[in-house]
Amino acid sequence: GTDSNTGITFPSADTIKFATGGVERMSITNSGISGITAGITEADQYRVTSNFSMGTTAANITTNWERVDNRFEKIGTGMSVDGNGRFTFPSAGIYLVSCWWHGQRATGATYSGTVYMHGTSNNFSSSTLMMDSFIGSGTNYEVNNAYMSCMFDVQDTSTHKCFFGYYDYHHGSMVFYGNTDTNYNAFTFIKLGDT
Repeated sequence: GTDSNTGITFPSADTIKFATGGVERMSITNSGISGITAGITEADQYRVTSNFSMGTTAANITTNWERVDNRFEKIGTGMSVDGNGRFTFPSAGIYLVSCWWHGQRATGATYSGTVYMHGTSNNFSSSTLMMDSFIGSGTNYEVNNAYMSCMFDVQDTSTHKCFFGYYDYHHGSMVFYGNTDTNYNAFTFIKLGDT
C-alpha cells in the first residue's frame, strides 16, 4: 500500500505481525496471539460461609470468606483476601465490583441493616465509601435482599484494595445469611479493561 509504517509483516518462521503508525499492535506465532485481549481476563466470586448477627457498630466482614467453589472456577489469577477481610486485586484495571446479600430481621419496631464497601488507593492509610446497600423491614422475621455495585479503577495492586462491612441501624440483631454451598451472599469481581 501507500502507508510505509502500517502493514503486515512476516519477520521470522511461523510469525505474523501487524503494525499501525509504526507500532506493533498484534503478533501471531505458533505459541498464540499477543497484543490483544480476548474477552474477560479476570473474574472471581466470594461468599461468607455462615450466618452472623449484625451489630449497631460498623464492622468489617473479616472471617468465614471463601471463594465460590462449586459450579464456577475463577477466570485468571483471582482475588485474594487477608485475615482482616481486605481484598487485593490480581492486576491493575477497571473492575466491576458487586454484592448481593440477604438478611432477616429479628424483633423490634424499626429495623434496617446495611452492607457497604470501602476502597483505598493508599493501602489503607485511609479509605472511601464506594457503595452502600440497605435492607429495611416492618415485620418480625421478615427476609429481604439488597444489591450494590460500583466501578473501581485499580491503578496499582499494592495500594488499591477494598473491604466490606456491615451494621444494623437499631437493634443490632439482624441476621446476615451465609452458606458454604449456596450463594446466600455473593461478592463478585470482574475486570472490564485496562486502567
